[in-house]
Amino acid sequence: MSQKWVFIGDSITECGRFEDPQDIGDGYVKMIQDELTPNKEVEIVNRGVGGNRVTDLAARWEKDVLSLKPDLISVSIGINDVWRQLDQPQMEQVYPDEFREVFDKILAETKHTGAELYLMEPTIIEENNESKGNQMLIPYVEIVRELAVKYGARLVPTHTAFLQTAQTALTTDGVHMTDAGNRLMADTWLEAYFAAEHN
Repeated sequence: MSQKWVFIGDSITECGRFEDPQDIGDGYVKMIQDELTPNKEVEIVNRGVGGNRVTDLAARWEKDVLSLKPDLISVSIGINDVWRQLDQPQMEQVYPDEFREVFDKILAETKHTGAELYLMEPTIIEENNESKGNQMLIPYVEIVRELAVKYGARLVPTHTAFLQTAQTALTTDGVHMTDAGNRLMADTWLEAYFAAEHN
């Protein structure tokens, strides 16, 4: 029986999907699809939208996630919640308390669906572990970890993977992924998935 998996997030998830007739793009979601679909009956749906923060996900959650009745939901969010504080400080910001509250509400609304949840840690802001953006990201990463525990979700330790890798040139601008960055995200996701499968 075919399953439906929804990947939702910001531009890192979107990654060219609007230019792709298949609506998958050419990022980590495509790499996961390429890895899994030859052997597994699964329809992968990409619902990444560039610039999204957790508040944007909340606004489109019913339409883009719940209405699709997915078997698995993977969420990657948090980068823009921090980045906007750095590049557009005049905007209304989403600070950690609101990030937690909104994300928690989304997941609470999803619990009854029985879908498997995968929560991806927000990745990086600059390929320098000590950058201001990466320091500001820490509370958001911790909130994702807390919510994964609270909702029995699989945590995909993407932030950890980026901090620990010896690879360089993972992003084009400190945030958006090169092929190598997408590969690291896909591999980290797949590792979490296969670990769950064998549990």
